[in-house]
Amino acid sequence: MIRKMSARTCGKMAANAGPRLTRRTLLTGAAATAAAALPAPAVLAQTAGGGARRNISSFRVNDWRDHFDSLKNGVILADTNSRMLQFWSEDETVYRIYPTSVPLTDQLTRRGYTRVIRKVVGPSWRPTAAMKKRNPEWPDYVPPGPDNPLGTHALYLSWQYYRIHGTNDTRKIGRRSSNGCIGLFNEQIAELFALARVGTQVKLI
Repeated sequence: MIRKMSARTCGKMAANAGPRLTRRTLLTGAAATAAAALPAPAVLAQTAGGGARRNISSFRVNDWRDHFDSLKNGVILADTNSRMLQFWSEDETVYRIYPTSVPLTDQLTRRGYTRVIRKVVGPSWRPTAAMKKRNPEWPDYVPPGPDNPLGTHALYLSWQYYRIHGTNDTRKIGRRSSNGCIGLFNEQIAELFALARVGTQVKLI
């Protein structure tokens, strides 16, 4: 079930919150606090009975049990509507939440179950034929480095051409800006890269 706070309630919380939180600091700060202080299922306004509700920034926080049968190999849940990614480790001792970029259009968005099949530090990039048709000015190949659209790390999925990767253009995070992949800040994909393994379950919703 999704619950929304009233404007009055949010106003009271904001008045007592101290320094103003940005979208990025809210997510990253909450993730760090969650990992250190709370059991994973209780993090970020999850209800005791499971399900999902929205926090004060309207991010939809999900319970892994609503999407996966088990945490075997760890699980990644990428929400293309809320533009956020959640990770749970197999033993449920590690929980992370990250803001993401998402595909530009629904036509470019694939949803459903997949898995991590390969992990690459310093990925190279080649646009697909469909990408070149839409953007003929793009190069045929970009080597690893600061100009690479995959950033510093990439998790290759069992769906061909689909990745969870970093970005060297931080303006893309929190926006519809990709050609199908899920993008994270470089420092956050580096953390997720270390936590995930080949075989980690993935679902895009």
